[in-house]
Amino acid sequence: MIKKNLIVALFFFLLLNKLTAQSIKSEESTFPENRILIAPQSVFNMFIEAGMEPSNHVLTALEKEKVEQAFAILPPLYKKILKEHLQSISFMDNMPNTALTSPVETADSTKQFNITFRAGILKETISEWATWKERTIFNNPKNSGFEIFIDAGKLDAIQYVLLHEATHVVDAILNLAPHLDKKDSLVIPTAFTKDIWSKLNTPVAKFTNPLLEKTRFRSGKIQPITSAPEIYGTLKKTPFPSLYGTASWHEDIAELVSIYHLTNRLNQPFVIYIKEKDKVISTFEPMKNKLVKKRVKQLRFFYRETKA
Repeated sequence: MIKKNLIVALFFFLLLNKLTAQSIKSEESTFPENRILIAPQSVFNMFIEAGMEPSNHVLTALEKEKVEQAFAILPPLYKKILKEHLQSISFMDNMPNTALTSPVETADSTKQFNITFRAGILKETISEWATWKERTIFNNPKNSGFEIFIDAGKLDAIQYVLLHEATHVVDAILNLAPHLDKKDSLVIPTAFTKDIWSKLNTPVAKFTNPLLEKTRFRSGKIQPITSAPEIYGTLKKTPFPSLYGTASWHEDIAELVSIYHLTNRLNQPFVIYIKEKDKVISTFEPMKNKLVKKRVKQLRFFYRETKA
């Protein structure tokens, strides 16, 4: 009788293992397609209250391929964390910004997130999208003779934007930067913020500059295009990989990882050019900045192979 019970127990143990393996295999084969869902109503409401008319965007077969490729190029650690903590990704038409990462309420304490993207980026390259975004920083009247553009290669914009937003999820799970419950909480610096940030959106005095404080991502104010050479010249004296990275320590980390991954792992360029009368008068290439390069060693653990 005991022998028979052991055989039955062994049978169910093997069956359970087989079913679990099949479930994992099924999850592997359907990720990330099984996460493409309509955005949470709270996200829709946010844009509607701002006077927008957002609508769900149904992906075409080609767009799905672009999304799958964007997930495929992520660092190994990212893939593992997203499978556990990314509840859904969504695409919207008539969305004002590029992307939004939002926490999702759960029945337990597990952290889950939704990432909503403006569907239009699926038709853009990284260079096209990054150039558009950088131009929003400056006021450039017609016939000024100035032009600003970014050469970031010809890969799909979704690859960069997903990596940036996915970094916010990884940041939230691993606490790459401090996540404070209260504004007056004691700030204990992390490897990513030590000697660079004193508070969420306050760089240490050494890297605080009046010129950078005036820029859009610090003050909300657009600067004249004629100031661009001086602004990027000042940025070169800091460890920030982009002007957007100066907004907060969370954006700083997301930009650092994204630009590093694009250039050092995907072998693409990332150079900001400022022209005057068709002549390049200034450039900014973050991964050639010594202060930015010093931070690269902090990114190594993202690339260690992990079990999915």
